[in-house]
Amino acid sequence: MLILTRKSGDSITIGDNIKITVVEIRGRQVRLGIEAPAELVVHREEVYKRIQEENRLAAATSDIDLPEIAKLISTKSKE
Repeated sequence: MLILTRKSGDSITIGDNIKITVVEIRGRQVRLGIEAPAELVVHREEVYKRIQEENRLAAATSDIDLPEIAKLISTKSKE
C-alpha cells in the first residue's frame, strides 16, 4: 500500500487517466474528487462489496428456481 500525505487542493495521478484530488479536509473527514474515464466504474468500498455479494447470491440460484422462472417468462410472453 502506498501512503501519501496531501493537503487540500493537492492531487495524485494513477496511470495516465485517473486523478484524485483532496477537495476538503474537515475534522476526520476527507472529501476526494475523482476524475476518471466514463467507462471506468468507481464505487465506495461498501457499495462495491454489496454489489459483489448481490452478484454471488444471484449466481447461486438453484435449479429448483428455474421451472418457476420459465413459467413466469411464459406467462409474460402470452400477455
